[in-house]
This record gives sequence, C-alpha cells and structure tokens, in this order.
Amino acid sequence: MTDAGHKHPPILPFAIMCGGMFIALLDIQIVASSLQDIGGGLSAAQDEISWVQTAYLIAEIIMIPLSGWLTRVFSTRWLFTISAAGFTLSSMLCGLAWNIESMIVFRALQGLLGASMIPTVFTSSFYYFQGSRRVYSAAVVGTIASTAPTLGPVIGGWITDALNWHWLFYINLLPGLAITLLVPTMVRIDKPDLSLLRGADYLGILLMAIGLGTLEYTLEEGTRWNWFSDETITATAWIAGIALTLFVLRSLTYRNPVMDLRALGNRNFALGCLLSFVTGIGIFTTIYLTPLFLGYVRGFSAWQTGLAVFSTGVASLVGTPVYIILARRFDTRWLLMAGLACFGLSMWSFSFITHDWGAAELMIPQILRGFPQVFAVAPSVTLGLGSLPPDRLKYASGLFNMMRNLGGAVGIAVSAAILNDKTNLHFERIVSHLTPANLPMGQFLQSMTERYAVLPGGPAVAHSAALEQLWDLAYREARTLAFADAFRAIMLAFVVATLLAPLLRKVGAPKSAPASH
Repeated sequence: MTDAGHKHPPILPFAIMCGGMFIALLDIQIVASSLQDIGGGLSAAQDEISWVQTAYLIAEIIMIPLSGWLTRVFSTRWLFTISAAGFTLSSMLCGLAWNIESMIVFRALQGLLGASMIPTVFTSSFYYFQGSRRVYSAAVVGTIASTAPTLGPVIGGWITDALNWHWLFYINLLPGLAITLLVPTMVRIDKPDLSLLRGADYLGILLMAIGLGTLEYTLEEGTRWNWFSDETITATAWIAGIALTLFVLRSLTYRNPVMDLRALGNRNFALGCLLSFVTGIGIFTTIYLTPLFLGYVRGFSAWQTGLAVFSTGVASLVGTPVYIILARRFDTRWLLMAGLACFGLSMWSFSFITHDWGAAELMIPQILRGFPQVFAVAPSVTLGLGSLPPDRLKYASGLFNMMRNLGGAVGIAVSAAILNDKTNLHFERIVSHLTPANLPMGQFLQSMTERYAVLPGGPAVAHSAALEQLWDLAYREARTLAFADAFRAIMLAFVVATLLAPLLRKVGAPKSAPASH
C-alpha cells in the first residue's frame, strides 16, 4: 500500500470521487422527463428520441465491467481523472448538439467516458474505510447509487422548465471540471501498470462489448418493434447470446480475463450480484414507470412529474442516517431483508393505482420505496464485495455494478412488454362489458351526446364524439390496470430476493487493508 494515501483524511478524496459517481448516475435519468423537449429542439422523430437514453445506457453497460482492468492499467487516480475529464467534455458537446445524430453520438461518449467513475468509487470505499467505518462508506455509496437516478427526472424537469434542455448537460461542466482538477492531487490508492496492456484479453473485451451492447439494444428496443417479429431485434438477440456465451467460456479459460467471473464461485459475491440485479430492477423500473404514468395517464408536465416523484428522493435521504445507526447494532443481513421486503411492500401498494393518482396518492408508496433503498443496496455492497480478497475486488466490482444496470434494462424491457400486452388484454375485457345492456354506459353516452349536440354536423357527429370519449375512458382504465400489473411483477422479484437474503454469510473486517498493485 502507498503511504501517500494518508496525507489527506480519506473523507475528502472519497467525497470528491462520490461527486463524480453522483453526476454519472444522475445523467442516466436526467433526460427522462425532458425527452420530448430535446426531440423538439433537435427536430427528431418520435422513434429517435429514446436513443438519447439508449445510447448512454449501451455505452455505460459496456464500460462498467472494463473499469476493474482499466484501474489496474492506469491506476484509480488517472482512470478517474480521464473519466471525469471525458465526461465533462462530452457533456458540453451534448449541450451543443445540432441534430439528433450528433446528440446520440455525444450521449454514447458521455456514457462511455463517465461510466468508470461508478465502480471505481465502490472499490475505493474498501480502500479508504476499514472495519466498522465501512458501514458509513457503504451507506453513502448505496444512497448515491439509489438516489441519483431517482433525482434525475426531478432535476431534469426543473432545469428544462426553468432554463432549457441544453442546461441538462451544461450543469455538469463546473462539478466535472472541479473533479478533474482535484482527483489527481487528492487520490493516491495504487500505481499504474501499463505492462498489463501487453497480455490483455482483447478478444474477451471485444466479445463482451458486442454481447452487452446488443443485449442492451434488444432489451431497450424490443417492445417498440414487437420483439422477435422484427428482424433486427431477432438478429441482435442471437448476436448477444452467442457473443456472451463465448465471452463466458473465454473468461473462465483465459489466464488474465478482463472480468473475474470466477469470483461468482464465492457464494456471497454471487448472491450480492443477484441482489444488485433485483435492486436495479426496482430502482430503474419504477423511475421509468412512474413518470410514464404521470405523463400519459395524468398528462403532467416535466416539472409536475418531478414534484410528484420528489418524495422518493427525500425518503431515501432520510433512510441513510437511520441505516447507519441500525447497521452498527444489528446484523446487516437482517437489515437487507427488511429493506428488500419494504421495497416489495411498496410495489404492492403501487398496484392499487387508479387513473387519478397524483403526488398525494403516490406519497406513501414512494416513501415505502425510497426509505429502504439504502437498506437494499448498502448491505449487498458490504456482504457481496466485502467477502472477496482485496486483489480480486477491482475486477469483481465492475461485474457487481453491471448487474444493477442490467437489472434496470431487463426490468424496463419486461415492464414495457407488460404495459403493451396487458393494456390490450384489459381493454378487450372492459369493452366486452360495454353492451346495450350496460345501463350506466347508456346514460354516459346519452349525456355526452347531449353535450356534443352543439357541434356542427348534427346528432351523428355528436354520437360519434360521445363514442370516442367512451373509447378514451376505456383505454385510460386499461392502461392504468396494466401499470398495476407491472408493479406486481416487480414485487415478485423482491419477494424472491427477500427469501434469498438469509443465505448470505456474515463478513468480518479484513485482516489487512487492500494492497496496491
């Protein structure tokens, strides 16, 4: 270990790195509630707008698993500096984008360059804090991992309404520049080892990039193109399956693999990755579903949506000090179980959603979801990553973090498919009851026809307008019921995760601090 790391109190360099992780995670979702504004500003077609988010996610999910190897090559200090500088520069380019194509390229660059800041903070927390102090660092990292994406649509909605969409990206410039300048002077964890570039598994890197990139594309775009009835989606699914299978075989047989899949032989780490996957489903999918419901069913603006989901962020910030107090007194495995169970309970309470739910009705379900986020994330970090020897930590951290993002991608894809299929199913069921024998429906149509009687075109036009109104109502209710089904599906994932949590072994404090490599 280098003694240079002790020149500064560990809190300062760790806090600076946490700032980098926060902006990288925030930017996944900062565009979520402002995609229409960005699309309008860049004259983009409806099916092109989602690529502003998809491009970032594809690039990020490829880079996160590579971060462990890149840390060994360039050192934590220089990888983080390069990542922060690249993220800041690409943020500026996103703000200056002149059409949708340039925006997609710059967003991919932003995801690619900023991604390394996320897993690097996880591994650095184990270097800077040992023993009982790990409770604090895990709580901080867990809180950032869960609140930054949650706050994204809120902050993004406010910026878009108060200024314009360009500032979604310009807002990164000042903190990005500060982090780029401070990290080289503050962070001293390990030394670079450029010799690793010689024996690197470049074929493994290529297979992983192709596999994860096409998998993310398949999950993100599948619902829109009706899954395997589309040739492109079928092709990308096959490519992802073949490339990832070859990558797994390569990683298990190659001498110096780029990702440590053998670490999955450690029960705690394997379970930690699985729980990271489930919390990814919970965090990212609810961030996707709630604004979607408020936008399409309630017709809320970006700012109204942001305000409505704000209680989640507040609740998760309140949960952090409570977790720290409890984690010093109780076995973190039980806190993890409580966090996962509470998250599942929140999804169950979301399933009672009706078409008139707004900020007030969402308050309790969102508090139940926000408060336990740190309980669901922090112990899986401590128990999953903390069970590995220090020399394996860097390679394994990328896999651990990737699982959370992959959980989000799978969760969003499955939820989008549920919304699509179940809306049609519920609509058919509702319509089957709308017969002449249905007296309330007859009264509704009559009152609507009378209301529209003022329209030019006579009774026929008025009756047609009344039928259209009835169709809209039926569709709205069908869509709301489909949202309830999606929340129930997420709840089932958390029921399984809660039952798996007791299988984790307790992790003691490491005998020595991580050595530098």
